[in-house]
Amino acid sequence: MIHSTAIIDPSAVIADDVSIGPYTIIGANVELGSGCEIGPHVVINGPTKMGSGNKVFQFSSIGEEPQDKKYANEATLLEIGNNNLIRENVTINRGTVQGGGITKIGNDNWIMAYVHIAHDCIVGNENILANNASLAGHVIIDDYVILGGFTLVSQFNKMGSYSFSAMGSVISRNVPPYVLVSGHMAKPVGVNVEGLRRRQFSELQLKNVRQAYKTIYRSGLRIEDAELKLAEMVQDDAELDILIDYLKNQEGGIIR
Repeated sequence: MIHSTAIIDPSAVIADDVSIGPYTIIGANVELGSGCEIGPHVVINGPTKMGSGNKVFQFSSIGEEPQDKKYANEATLLEIGNNNLIRENVTINRGTVQGGGITKIGNDNWIMAYVHIAHDCIVGNENILANNASLAGHVIIDDYVILGGFTLVSQFNKMGSYSFSAMGSVISRNVPPYVLVSGHMAKPVGVNVEGLRRRQFSELQLKNVRQAYKTIYRSGLRIEDAELKLAEMVQDDAELDILIDYLKNQEGGIIR
């Protein structure tokens, strides 16, 4: 159902079963997939492509121009996958030409109230961004990441899969997979053990992840040497592949 007070641009492509609440504005070049529920007083500007089964709560701003002085009205994109929950007052900006032209959100993410996702961010799948978490431009969030309330991630940083930030963390370096960080400025404080157990990691896998953490953070090894040490452990726990790949491909250094 589309409320009579909603304003829909003629160029918007909206699936037949989409629900749009009162006083919501759907701009030009917006696509909304099947089963989406858009609440009241939401603004969605394009170009924005939204998949199926997403729910957007009131007063959110989706697909607005990037907050970047280099932006010059280019037709950059926001792409949102399926089954995401976007709570009140969330802001998600489109990409910039300089950053690849796209901001991208995956599937099954839980994005709580007042979260900000800036231009050129890439957010994977099944992440939780708690209230007031903010991503600066060009941030990458892999899969199964939890950001505690009021977490700030500075630009060009990447949080690996299964990582976790405590509330109020300020993150200025890359965070490897499995690592729990806390503080201002954030420091590594251990392994996200509870999160891994919830994802059905075995006790043997947890043991190996803990050993990997000690290799990176407590052995005194350089990152390059820690990578070699971790490669020897992979035969015991293939889950460490994502940690090794992360260390090889990250740029700018990891949180220490």
